[in-house]
Amino acid sequence: MNLIARFARGRFHYGWIVAAITFLTLLAAAGVRAAPNVLMVPVGNAFQWSRAAISTAVAINLLLYGLMGPFAAALYARFGLRRSMMTAMALVSIGFGSTIFVHHYWQLVLLWGVMVGAGSGMAATVLGASVASRWFTERRGLVMGLLTASGATGQLVFLPLLASLIETQGWKIAPVVTASVAAFLIPVIWFLMRDDPRDLGLLPYGESPTAAATARRTTGNPLRLAFATLREAMRKRDFWLLAGSFFICGASTNGLIGTHLVSAAFDCGIPEVRAAGLVAMMGIFDLVGTTLSGWLSDRFNNRWLLFGYYGLRGLSLIFLPTALAGPEAGLSLFAVFYGLDWIATVPPTLRLTADVFGPERAPIVFGWIAASHQLGAAFAAFSAGALRTGLGDYTVAFMAAGSLCLIAALGVLRIHRGKNTALPAGAATAV
Repeated sequence: MNLIARFARGRFHYGWIVAAITFLTLLAAAGVRAAPNVLMVPVGNAFQWSRAAISTAVAINLLLYGLMGPFAAALYARFGLRRSMMTAMALVSIGFGSTIFVHHYWQLVLLWGVMVGAGSGMAATVLGASVASRWFTERRGLVMGLLTASGATGQLVFLPLLASLIETQGWKIAPVVTASVAAFLIPVIWFLMRDDPRDLGLLPYGESPTAAATARRTTGNPLRLAFATLREAMRKRDFWLLAGSFFICGASTNGLIGTHLVSAAFDCGIPEVRAAGLVAMMGIFDLVGTTLSGWLSDRFNNRWLLFGYYGLRGLSLIFLPTALAGPEAGLSLFAVFYGLDWIATVPPTLRLTADVFGPERAPIVFGWIAASHQLGAAFAAFSAGALRTGLGDYTVAFMAAGSLCLIAALGVLRIHRGKNTALPAGAATAV
């Protein structure tokens, strides 16, 4: 019996080791994904590219990051979590590390947009959902909250460091640092990660032997499986409500604040290092807020949780132009308030997805819902950059995003009301 198997049979459930490795993988991917936030101004200045041009490359990144979600979930089912995670880290490391050799705009689009977008899409929220679903029956909401919070932790760890390094050593140091971290994780994943608790003779954490006897792995062509699941999901109104609200979630977080807040602060005379510190502060409070949201999603009505999250986010975005123009305390207040709410929407959205479509199909359906999230992010990243170039500031973009969040707050109250049935298992497996 090898070392991993011996450890797995101890009192400490190996699912927590898997969750920790997944957290580090998601953290590294989040750091790479957040890096353009502090690179937009120096890279634009170095090559004389406009904010709109840089935003287009970021928008392609966010679009592919989202579109990879449902296919990544099917790849996890077909080829396993470990191989998929190693591939993701390789793509992210090579794609972002090669940025130092860029001389033409199309190269930036290829590296930032295509390679990093595809790689980070394989190590995204859907990965956390798959790990939580496979390895945990109890504490699933808490685990999902912790894994979702890795995105905030990635910002917390990387952004202030990268901003300081860029200020003292130039922008090319940022891709080197982030690519090295991603590359370091590849052997760690190979040695410690496992695809399924049954590979080690274990049950998912908290699962009874009776329930485990009915569990089965998904088989079939990953591409066909992803589209078959989508066709079934699209027949339900709740899918459109979940996907629509998550579109707005992506537009108001990754696309707008995650891409443009540092630039907006820079426009108002706030140094990049200070602005990156504000984003890191948001990361600290998001780590708390998203973990708490996972705990709450196991105990309270998830529709009302989403109503509160979207409503408060909308009000904070409407307040943001005032915070940017006013005293520094107002911007710090926004960072705390918005940070608590940043991606707190993920655990209740995943929980509702499992309630509506069943736990077996939830990761792939959630992958499509996450794709909608990144469509919104790509839309906001591009449109906010275009508005900044055309109007000279971000006020219209912030106000529009806040209004959309208030609309989403009302829409989520209709999710999972009335009779709902899970997707038939055979509909997506017979491919």
